[in-house]
Amino acid sequence: MALIPLQYRLDGPSHAPVVLLVPPFGTTMSVWDPQMPALTRDRQVLRVNHRGHGLSPVPEGPYTVQDLALDVLGVLEDRGFTRVSAVGAGLGGSLLLWIAANSPRTLERLALLAGTSRTPSTHCWDHVASRAREDGMGAVVDEVLLPWFTPDLTRDHPEVAARFADDLRGVDPGAFASICEALTGMDQRNLVASVRVPTMVVSAAHDPVLPPGHGRRLADGIAGARFEVVTGAAHLLGVERAERVNELLREHVAP
Repeated sequence: MALIPLQYRLDGPSHAPVVLLVPPFGTTMSVWDPQMPALTRDRQVLRVNHRGHGLSPVPEGPYTVQDLALDVLGVLEDRGFTRVSAVGAGLGGSLLLWIAANSPRTLERLALLAGTSRTPSTHCWDHVASRAREDGMGAVVDEVLLPWFTPDLTRDHPEVAARFADDLRGVDPGAFASICEALTGMDQRNLVASVRVPTMVVSAAHDPVLPPGHGRRLADGIAGARFEVVTGAAHLLGVERAERVNELLREHVAP
């Protein structure tokens, strides 16, 4: 499949080293807004929107993880960036795992938030895909959004959860379904040992989608990887505990 020209945005001081941010599926590049003040102090920050998210194109499916990873590499090629540090969140980080294993010279440093090397068998992404395709995004918003935040956040800051729900409703249902199907049964455990760049894996203590055991196993498989657990957060830990996540990212990808 041909590369898809993803929507992207570049912020920060020109000619500074580049940090690439790859969001979780179902969110747009705005999920990284809490990280921008910390990272753009002395880095260019490149953000992307996946297929069907924001203004990115919506090619006909099916998709594979490789297709989605090559989309990201296409953005780097378009900008002429040959070597970057990168941060991936959720299953969006799977694209960076693929890149780290298959295009190792591309990445200088890697951080994976709520990461895993394989989709848990308990995830029913194929069923989510069917409902999104048949009934639209409104049919899956509540289910997909539920594990993103702790009950404390949804109670104390309902406007934050509402904003992410609106973004999720705006995703193209066909593209979202094709991405869900690409994730169904994804298993990249054979790639993990090939990751040679300095890597940090950060899990959220209260993440019901990918609890810390997934991050621990991922970090254990990467030589020299650092593993951290952020308390008081669910799946979107970069939103819910931005201060701590920013501290970790500054230490690792923007020292």
